[in-house]
Amino acid sequence: MVVSLIAFMLFHVSTGFYLPGVAPHEYQLGEPIKLKVNKLDSVFTQLPYDYYSLPFCQPVEGIKQDTENLGEVMSGDKIESSPFKLGMNNPIECQALCKKSYTKNDLSHFQQKIEEKYRANFIVDNLPAAQKFKTIISDGKKEKEDFVYEKGFPLGNVAHQSGKKVVLLNNHVDLIILVHSDSTRYQGARIVGFEVQPRSIDHQLKGDWNEKEPEANSLDCSGATQLRIANPTPPEKLDVIWSYSLAFEDSEVQWASRWDAYLKMQDPQIHWFSILNSFMIVIFLSAMVAMILMRALHKDLRRYNADPEELEAQIEEHGWKLVHGDVFRTPENPSLFATVIGSGVQVIAMSFLTIIFAALGFLSPASRGSLMTALLVLYVVLGTLAGYYSARIYKMFAETDWQKQTLQTALLFPGVNFVVFFILNLFIWHEGSTGAVPFATMFLLLLLWFGISVPSVYCGAYFGYKKEPPELPCPTNELARMIPPQPWYMQKYFAMLVGGVLPFGAVFIEVFFIMSSVWLHHYYYMFGFLLLVFIILILTSAEITIVMTYFQLCAEDWQWWWRSVFTPGSSALYLFLYSVLYFYTKLEIVPFVSSLLYFGYMFLISLAFFVVAGTVGFVSTFTFVRKIYGAIKIA
Repeated sequence: MVVSLIAFMLFHVSTGFYLPGVAPHEYQLGEPIKLKVNKLDSVFTQLPYDYYSLPFCQPVEGIKQDTENLGEVMSGDKIESSPFKLGMNNPIECQALCKKSYTKNDLSHFQQKIEEKYRANFIVDNLPAAQKFKTIISDGKKEKEDFVYEKGFPLGNVAHQSGKKVVLLNNHVDLIILVHSDSTRYQGARIVGFEVQPRSIDHQLKGDWNEKEPEANSLDCSGATQLRIANPTPPEKLDVIWSYSLAFEDSEVQWASRWDAYLKMQDPQIHWFSILNSFMIVIFLSAMVAMILMRALHKDLRRYNADPEELEAQIEEHGWKLVHGDVFRTPENPSLFATVIGSGVQVIAMSFLTIIFAALGFLSPASRGSLMTALLVLYVVLGTLAGYYSARIYKMFAETDWQKQTLQTALLFPGVNFVVFFILNLFIWHEGSTGAVPFATMFLLLLLWFGISVPSVYCGAYFGYKKEPPELPCPTNELARMIPPQPWYMQKYFAMLVGGVLPFGAVFIEVFFIMSSVWLHHYYYMFGFLLLVFIILILTSAEITIVMTYFQLCAEDWQWWWRSVFTPGSSALYLFLYSVLYFYTKLEIVPFVSSLLYFGYMFLISLAFFVVAGTVGFVSTFTFVRKIYGAIKIA
């Protein structure tokens, strides 16, 4: 009941309320409305390009670029001015924008981008342009019409006529601006929606072209003849007239809810199904842990803590007590182990705080780049946690080379991410995409890393080494105990792979929505659901690791340290394998660089997933093992 109430509250926080970061603007009659252009993007290539990388009409006063934050630069956004002239509640019917003479090379560039399914993106009053499509939805009893938005609009389309491939260019756009007025609260009108419908029109000019005043040219946009730029190859030269129409529609949508139409791309019923499915997994695992603690473990404790006279009458001891002299033996590669746990704590804290801020509305879609910026800033600031917990674990192992350990914590995980990111960025830069991070921004990232993150790690490590390490309840024997042969189902690799199934299964559906948001350019703003799923992931990872570790110790296998990390961490392998399946079933990526980009970023995401789940597994298991061995009498 409590979980359902929290989920209900978080759902409304994440869908019905957000803090956009800007105040609503009331437009007066005839007031100019700025239409800005953003990057060209495609789900086919995943490589964004500058809007003016194609020879579109340009503003007479020159192109002006908006100032971008770090997140926008990392996302490849490039917002610039446009030649469109719009005024509030001043509709326009078929107005010329400009006339361009294109060479065969220019038309080939358009043809390539159209065949690669590129879409243009306009922005009005911080709202992205979207195509509106009708759809039929059913509630089980009756069907009704509804609509969905798709971000941007296609540059053109490819048709097949008389057995030939024909490429059509969308040289006309019908702009529809939805406005909301409320004379009792404010004067003027607020923009609450921005729709665009592209068309391909082979304009037939009436009279001579007026170059100085393009809007004075008389055009007819009702013609059914479409503009072909390749039939199937482009001509040597072609004159294209670009045009647009503008209409205003009254809307009942409130300004605070104007993003709801964009967020309808995701079905909340499926999210609820995901939550309930994951919640059932947690209940199942919780029941297993409770059974172990209440029955098997209590029985073991009673037997192990019996009086010496009773012990003599009992059968020879067996089970997890026998390995008390080895269970806290330092694992292999203790420095790497401490680094993984420290990095995991840092990533968990970063993820949790980011989701919290997003669920509260501070990282809404209206604030472009804010989510990426928050991730980067929180990560470098939270380096203190990585250094602190890494130092405490390293000191617990009685290791002394703290300088090397701290440096490794500060450099290993972010270093792997930076190297992969830098290599991918070189490929993107070679393609001329705006998705390539400029070297100035790359230098800024290095400055954040070495100027803030590394000192933060050293600061945390300083306090971590000053504090006493966690007290271990059992001393370690000088000689290591032999591990008896294990049954097939407790073999190391098999047990670890099995342990990763449930954590991944608990978050599987949410992973699908997140990947659709990233790779199919859908908006994702179900952060209330994501917060619940993140908590479920933590609970599932903790409980499955405790269960698997208990069975392992009962089989007298005391090497549990790394297995407590890899058991839930193996869910990252399933995540990467699912990304491969998603690539071949949901995406249409063909270019080599785009494929490399996809698998490179999915590798980094899987790596972060590994350290998160692995750290949760270790922390929960370490707490469990300390409790059970602290509760027995050691002779």
